Amino acid sequence: MPVLIAATLPIWALGPAVAMERHYVATPQQSTWKMITDTPLECRLMHSIPNFGDAEFSSHASKKINLDFELKMRRPMGETRDVTLVSMPPAWRPGDSAERLTDITFFKQFDGYIGGQTAWNILTELEKGRYPTFSYQEWQGRNERIEVALSSVQFQPQYNAFSDCIAKLLPYSFEDISFTILHYDRSSVELNKASQKRLAQIAEYIRYNQDIDLVLVSTYTDNVDSKSVSQDLSEQRAQVLQKYFKSLGLPEDRIQVQGYGKRRPVADNSSPIGKDKNRRVVISLGRTQI
Repeated sequence: MPVLIAATLPIWALGPAVAMERHYVATPQQSTWKMITDTPLECRLMHSIPNFGDAEFSSHASKKINLDFELKMRRPMGETRDVTLVSMPPAWRPGDSAERLTDITFFKQFDGYIGGQTAWNILTELEKGRYPTFSYQEWQGRNERIEVALSSVQFQPQYNAFSDCIAKLLPYSFEDISFTILHYDRSSVELNKASQKRLAQIAEYIRYNQDIDLVLVSTYTDNVDSKSVSQDLSEQRAQVLQKYFKSLGLPEDRIQVQGYGKRRPVADNSSPIGKDKNRRVVISLGRTQI
């Protein structure tokens, strides 16, 4: 059976009265938080809400620090609902009062999603020992209101682990490296120093991501050398990169390389700047879609 939220002020007191309420919250004995993903690509922190579903915070590798929250319901919300988010005090702090945080919308047939600052605010309230609580009208029952709370019991240790994970996320996402153009010094099969650093980022991402199923490598030269010399140099560059990606553990059939020599220039070869742009490799990554 659902259990009552421990609080000094019920949410219905913050708005119009309703006839019935259903409350979902983990008791102190039931309350568990656990890290379900802890990698440089993704961090996930989950809390089970008995008889209702799960609450999950997540953050992903990106140029910017980010946070998402999902209220995953066993029975999806059948109608779009306006939801009141309130921070409730626990029963052992009877002197504290409830605080309305914000009003949000959960869409029918979807889990409740919150991102950005509001998601961070929920974490902050939990860290304070409070119970962030969602209140909305039941779509199947007239005059019935649902209240779903996150328990702060046993939260702090796993929150510390979650924070440590976020601090270690890579500062770039798949989208940032999925299409990359790198450059070579004249007549060299090795990338220039700036491009070597970029290649190292791609390698680091691939090491942690098991979903990369295709790497396309296309190498090009400027027009300084003859067609045959340019083609040979281009193919040598492609082979070097093929060996490099194999060393990362990628199966050979997932690595496709092609040397194009002086064909397909992207800039005017009559200038040094144009030649620099044409001495390039284009690396495209593909991944399994879930």
